[in-house]
Amino acid sequence: MNAALTARSFADLKPLRRALQEAAQQRAERERLRREAERHARAERHLFADAVGPVQPLKRGHERRWSTPEPLPVQRALDEERVLRESLSDEFDVTTLLDVDDQLSFRRPGIGLDVTRKLRGGHWSIQRQLDLHGLRTDEAREALGDFIRLAHRTGLRCVRVVHGKGLGSPGRTPVLKGRVQRWLVQKKEVLAFVQARPLDGGAGALVVLLQPGRRRPGG
Repeated sequence: MNAALTARSFADLKPLRRALQEAAQQRAERERLRREAERHARAERHLFADAVGPVQPLKRGHERRWSTPEPLPVQRALDEERVLRESLSDEFDVTTLLDVDDQLSFRRPGIGLDVTRKLRGGHWSIQRQLDLHGLRTDEAREALGDFIRLAHRTGLRCVRVVHGKGLGSPGRTPVLKGRVQRWLVQKKEVLAFVQARPLDGGAGALVVLLQPGRRRPGG
């Protein structure tokens, strides 16, 4: 009877032994896969170093920081240039807009005579000036347009434009004076202008009053 029980006990242990063997095989397979994954990860980490060779790490604080450059406003610049060229015409008849006085001053409709009187008397201090001496007509037109636009954007109110007296020109006549008057009248930023006082350039310059613009930085 004891022999029968022993045989039965051994027979009952076979499934258990088989289960233990299968569990051991699974553990071995998982360990093999884990080692394989580690080798693969190490190979990935060293792939760049193996490809380029030895490298010198950067010292702390010397890391290069990359920044995305601001897109260039090319189309806006082209549009502004086109508007500038279209707006400042040499064919514009300015004579009907100038006050007929000894200095041919200009004031935009709605601006009283007191404004040009104050401008002529130095009521507003001159904050910036543009000298057009030596420039060709196209260069002077572009320079004047840029100057007025920038002055208005930065909040300047009173500027001086030096066009010269024409003493070195053929016939000793001011080549740019009439053109500058025509160009300024066509600029919407310009409220008025008068011939400069003798101490500010006299007949060779204009003092220009601009529309109020944005406040100057720090102002």
